[in-house]
Amino acid sequence: MDVQLLEATEDPEELICTAARNDYLSEFVGDSSFEEIMDSVGGDTLDEKKETIIHHLLEHGHYGPFEHPHATFAIEGVSRSCMAQITRHRHVTFDIQSMRYVSFDEKNPEPGEAVVEIPGLSDPGLTGRNADFAAEYEGLDDEAVLEKRENAYRDALQQSFESYRELLDLGVPAQDARMVLPIGTKVNIVMTMNARMLMHIGDMRAAADAQWEIREMTEDILDLAAEWAPITFAYYNEHMKNRKNRLAP
Repeated sequence: MDVQLLEATEDPEELICTAARNDYLSEFVGDSSFEEIMDSVGGDTLDEKKETIIHHLLEHGHYGPFEHPHATFAIEGVSRSCMAQITRHRHVTFDIQSMRYVSFDEKNPEPGEAVVEIPGLSDPGLTGRNADFAAEYEGLDDEAVLEKRENAYRDALQQSFESYRELLDLGVPAQDARMVLPIGTKVNIVMTMNARMLMHIGDMRAAADAQWEIREMTEDILDLAAEWAPITFAYYNEHMKNRKNRLAP
């Protein structure tokens, strides 16, 4: 997985503060310098004044000003399962790599290549809702269980890609042949969101109960956000993260 910041509002926290101050100024912010807009705010420097406003907004749940700055991220190599989770969020613009127009017939079906590898597959402690083994697997030691898991996983990937290629060779359009590809098939995403939505996604998708892949992706996004809007995301990470802050618009 690779996550990059493609494009973002320049000086997002100046924009946040300008928008917030607009609510309380008789002067028109469009005709005022940032220094004039921030003149009566507590703090000795502009950075301290920005901290004063941003901390106050976040502490009191006044999230509207954080909807003004936007950031665009490019994400490479996440599964379509992860894609399905992130695209549930509203107020985010997505472009998704097409499996209709992009050929997958030469992709390597090995885990980690065309398909996202399941990192915990070789962990004997990895269990889901089906924690109890089926009768045919009862009594197997850990090594035998892990071998069967690995074989089942690799066999399924190999078969799905072989079937995909065969369907293409038989004249089936790619948009129909793709139906047999696994949900773990890698896809690239470009997505744009505002700072408020970014924090909401952080609440939902960096949480301990989120699936490992989307959690990793979200943490990478939050790391980039902390460089883009440092005051905002320093406060978010220290005081708000993992608390379900009702940030959703």
